Parts: sequence; structure tokens; C-alpha cells
Amino acid sequence: MAVQPLLKAADVSFTYGASAVLDRVSFEIGGSEVVSLLGPSGCGKSTLLNLIAGFRKPSDGKLLFQGAPIAGPGPDRAVVFQSGALFDWLTARQNIEFSLSCRGVPKAERREVSERMMTLVGLRGSGDLYPYQMSGGMRQRVGVARVIAARPRIMLMDEPFAAVDVQTREALQEELLRIHEATKCAIVFVTHSIEEAVFLSNRVFVLARSGGRIDTEFDVALPAPRWEPLNRLDPEFLRLRERIYLAMKGEVPVAGEARVHEFA
Repeated sequence: MAVQPLLKAADVSFTYGASAVLDRVSFEIGGSEVVSLLGPSGCGKSTLLNLIAGFRKPSDGKLLFQGAPIAGPGPDRAVVFQSGALFDWLTARQNIEFSLSCRGVPKAERREVSERMMTLVGLRGSGDLYPYQMSGGMRQRVGVARVIAARPRIMLMDEPFAAVDVQTREALQEELLRIHEATKCAIVFVTHSIEEAVFLSNRVFVLARSGGRIDTEFDVALPAPRWEPLNRLDPEFLRLRERIYLAMKGEVPVAGEARVHEFA
């Protein structure tokens, strides 16, 4: 019997006014995959993420999560925003515990979960810091920890590392892969960076510059452990970076290296 995908889009379209932001987008994502949505500004990446989160509804087509239509936001689909979206008046620990508190989880259990999450994201001992006392990288780690504490089936990440410096960004990418290995939750990651998409993902969806479509899909097979920094110098990483760059420039990849999505 075929395994049901965690997430399935079937001819999903979204229009805003007279403009087609997404046009007949179709894909499936498995239960523990990391998939990146890659493309220029305005190509529909964030819109697609918002549809999956349930913040908006498709104009046409079907978007299914665990076999059921997505009717709105839910705890099984958690979003990590570019800004971190922390509550400034709460400490790191309190931010992480917020969703647990809303669900009535006892204080002792909340504390145990927040301590475990802070250790997982490399912030052990930082629970009493407020957002203004943290670096950008620390705030993003707290944002990720808060999402993981809610135990979602899928994390939706909208350029979460775009605002930090290169060294911090690479460290956060490596940390995210360690977290993924520990939690096994699926991740949909929006990015403008080819390098980030290749390093993080099992698959990369390249969205067209216009038309709201997935043009090309690339499989990524880097050595384990995936968070190894030297994977950025692996021949497969460099080859895929080149092929995706050419695909984004409009050149058709060599057969066998990517799946080109066909449209009527």
C-alpha cells in the first residue's frame, strides 16, 4: 500500500486581484523531508508557505495535510518568521513556553520542555535573557525552539536566517539540520540562496520568475551527517549549485539531474 504523503498540493492556484500569484502548483512532501522553495522575490514562495500554514486559502486546487484539506492554521503546522517574532516582554524561556502555557501544560512540565529545547538549539543557560539582550542569531534560535516545543509535524520557515551575518547563518543552518535529525519533523524552507537550499534540503523546488509555477525540482544527496560544514565543498554540492543557478537563469538542466515540471 502506498504511503500517504504528509503534504500534497494538487493544481493549487492563488490569485490576488487580477494577478496569478500561483498557477497550478503540484507536489508531495514526505513525513520527514526538508524541502526548499527557491526563487526571486515575487515568485510566490511566501504565498505558498502561507497557504500551507492556513493563513490563506487557495483560489483553486487542493492542498491536503495528512490527507485532509487545510482549513486554517493549526498546531501541526508551525511557522518560523524572518524576524523571529518573539514577545519582547518575555524572556527566552517564557517565549518558548508560551504555546504550552496557552494549552494549559503544567508549569513543571513547561520548564522541563523549555530547558530541553534551549539545550537542543544551543542556548543552554540563556533562559532568563530578554530579546533585547540577545544577538540576532540567538533570537532566531529561540524562535525555532518555541516552534519545536509545540511539537508540530511540519515547520514552515520563511527566510529565517536572512537577517544575520554569513557566519551566524551557516551555524544556524547546521544547527537546524541537527534539530531535524533529532525531531524528524518535516521542514518547508523559503530562501533566496541557492547555497542554503542545497545545504539544507532533500529536494529543492525552483519557482519561475513569473507565472507562479514550480519550474524544476532537484534531488539533493549529500554525505551524512548532513550538518557537516565540509559538505559545502563536496563535489555534489558544487555541481548542484551550478545546475540550479543555470535553471534559475532559464537554461534547461541536463536530463537525469532534475525533474522539469510540465504544464498544459
